[in-house]
Amino acid sequence: MTLPATFRADDLEDGARAATGLDDFGTDYYREGLERTVDGLNTEAELNDLGRVIQHATISNALIQRLKIVDTYKQHPEIGDEVVEGPVVILGLPRTGTTALGQLIANDPQFRSLRTWESQQPTPPPETATQHDDPRIAQAAEGIAMIDQMFPDFKTMMSSEAEAATECQDLMGMSFRTYHFDGVVRVPSYTAWLMDTDMRETYTYHRQVLKLLQWHCKPNLWHLRTPVHMFALDAFVEAYPDAKFLWSHRDPAKVLGSVCSLIAYVRSWSSDRKDPHELGAEQLAWWAKGVGRAMDFRRRFGDDRFVDVSFADLQRDSVRTVADAYGKLGLDFSDDARAKVQAWADGHQPGHRGTHDYELADFGLSEGQVRDAFADYLAAYDASA
Repeated sequence: MTLPATFRADDLEDGARAATGLDDFGTDYYREGLERTVDGLNTEAELNDLGRVIQHATISNALIQRLKIVDTYKQHPEIGDEVVEGPVVILGLPRTGTTALGQLIANDPQFRSLRTWESQQPTPPPETATQHDDPRIAQAAEGIAMIDQMFPDFKTMMSSEAEAATECQDLMGMSFRTYHFDGVVRVPSYTAWLMDTDMRETYTYHRQVLKLLQWHCKPNLWHLRTPVHMFALDAFVEAYPDAKFLWSHRDPAKVLGSVCSLIAYVRSWSSDRKDPHELGAEQLAWWAKGVGRAMDFRRRFGDDRFVDVSFADLQRDSVRTVADAYGKLGLDFSDDARAKVQAWADGHQPGHRGTHDYELADFGLSEGQVRDAFADYLAAYDASA
């Protein structure tokens, strides 16, 4: 694929229109985020040839899906009448067991989870009868297999399966307001803007996509996860006033090295630029701010909608940890659900995908420095594991 020397928002929009035959992106809320993403890619990311292809495909898909979702709502305005129940949302710093906790809960039949294949292509809306043999599943599996072949260390860092529950950052990406962009390329000006931008319409749109996904594919009680919701819980709860949160806790000094290692590896696909100490300083500052915002939200709104989950407990007895969390949330944990959750746990013991090796010091950080940055958090919660 031959791409122009610089990305242009207008060209990317034109490409999405040409690919779909559609021209309505909905409100223009997404446009500022698109322009800031493009500017960061052009001026900061230092993309290599593969990176240009990857980022062009990522942005193009977000625009294409936005066009298709708006069009689907035009054809079927009754989708707007759907009621999203919950959701139950898994929060916490990255690498604190949020993925494992999410997969455990996703195996409970009472929940509707966002799956990898439908996160990437929400339209046409999935159907109950074909949800396990939809052709998009094979497409997603092929993409995962290609990544595993090209970047074999990735599977030791991050679990990804076509039908497994995934983070909901793709849905936020369709509004071009998600920290996922900085996770794959370095765009600090975009991230600085994102820290203080209005996220309310991002989550309104996010809810619209969930309504579309559940329309012909129940149940309606959603389970979601991604650490980045911690940055904007006020906006999230405005869109989802009944949301409850499972907050996974682990010593940040044991987390940040893994976070930095993962981001450094993924960024290496798109850019040859390496500055691990810069990466460490940025990630420490941003995640300390995210946790601080989540703590502030919790102080203002109270503990009623939060349940704390210890990473150590999750490692020691994951099914019991889920059962205890359900009890605190007032959820039923049926025998059928317990059996399915146990089966997933038995087949996914820690380390089953290999070992992820990293050192905090490689990113210019010390354990004391990290713990100082998270002092308030460590004083408030059991995060010793």
